Amino acid sequence: MLQVSGKCVGMMATAIQNNGIESLANGNINHVKVNEEHVESSDITTNSSTTGEISSEAESPEIDIVINNVVCSFSVRCHLNLRQIALNGANVEYRRENGMITMKLRKPYTTASMWSSGKVTCTGATSEEQAKIAARRFARCLQKLGFKARFTNFRVVNVLGTCSMPFAIKITAFSERYKENADYEPELHPGVTYKLTQPKATLKIFSTGSVTVTAPSVADVQAAIEHIFPLVYEYRKERTKEDLLALQLRRKGQKRKRSFPHIEIEDNDDFGEDVEVMSDDAEDENCDSDKSWD
Repeated sequence: MLQVSGKCVGMMATAIQNNGIESLANGNINHVKVNEEHVESSDITTNSSTTGEISSEAESPEIDIVINNVVCSFSVRCHLNLRQIALNGANVEYRRENGMITMKLRKPYTTASMWSSGKVTCTGATSEEQAKIAARRFARCLQKLGFKARFTNFRVVNVLGTCSMPFAIKITAFSERYKENADYEPELHPGVTYKLTQPKATLKIFSTGSVTVTAPSVADVQAAIEHIFPLVYEYRKERTKEDLLALQLRRKGQKRKRSFPHIEIEDNDDFGEDVEVMSDDAEDENCDSDKSWD
């Protein structure tokens, strides 16, 4: 979990002051707790005439940015025999129609797609460091299968992050105000698509206050959130009961039920305990070597 620094909090307070916006009647602006350790007085800029009015708003809530997925790619600089990997490898699925192999790791929980050319893409990591560790372990697995694999050309391709603003957003008015960057088609998608060029990022903004960011790096995700906050703050609104219920369900991780005629399906990602899986020690022995690359 990545927390927005005190500098971002100061920027938010400055945006609030410049826009002259008062706090909501129901106090939703303070819905997220403030971490006072990260806030310094020098980071918060106020005018002497409005110091009393902004003092309560200067302690803006800290927004938690959750990194859901980091996609990276690398090359092993050798030809890969996909059939040999499928026969001898562990946790492998051979997709012959696509000409690729998918291999999974449990620690860190990631999935790699491998092609015969030696190109590998890795998804499922929650940080750039974790993505690199997973990529090295996939390369080590290929080495143990007899391939002369080298870990080269590693780079982070894409990062997916989400956050929740401490207020709801009037997305219709927001999209009309920023027509040059915002695209809102309610018949196709419930959120506003907002594209940034600097930093390069694409944001999905929803009326509940949820924001999804896609960017090339974790730093760009945070920069995009810092950029969009003062813009959406102008179009904040009080949350409805439906919005609050949706946020509570998301935070508590409750599972929703989808009802069909004569069938009721419950979303559950947990597997039964009776399924036989490879032990962590056995997998670590196969793929988790941390020896240096020569």
